[in-house]
Amino acid sequence: MSAMFTSSVLTITTGAEETVTDLTRECEAFLADAAAGGDGLLNVFVPHATAGVAILETGAGSDDDLLAALRELLPADGRWRHRHGSPGHGRDHVLPAFVAPHATVPVIGGRPQLGTWQSICLVDTNRDNPRREVRLSFLG
Repeated sequence: MSAMFTSSVLTITTGAEETVTDLTRECEAFLADAAAGGDGLLNVFVPHATAGVAILETGAGSDDDLLAALRELLPADGRWRHRHGSPGHGRDHVLPAFVAPHATVPVIGGRPQLGTWQSICLVDTNRDNPRREVRLSFLG
């Protein structure tokens, strides 16, 4: 049994506002080629100190609820020791401790095995950096 590994990088523009960006379709498109109908694992990784990856429902308010919860938990104010960038930017550097910079999803028959309402999302609260890279890797 030999393992197959392939990887690709997405470039995502998140803009100047806090965002939850659904990457599920991009992940499915990547797997259509990378997995070629096989089984394995999809890893989604954000190589940034101020963004994370979450698996959650989108479009029904959960994405907005997540951002609201993060604003409450990590307010953009002057309490942070990390002080470069826009006011309160230090909280963006704490975000990956709460929303990990990676997620791994099982792949069966070339498709991510997400629940009915689950989506793979980039979570970005950093308004200072609107350009993000997301590395998709498949091991099968």
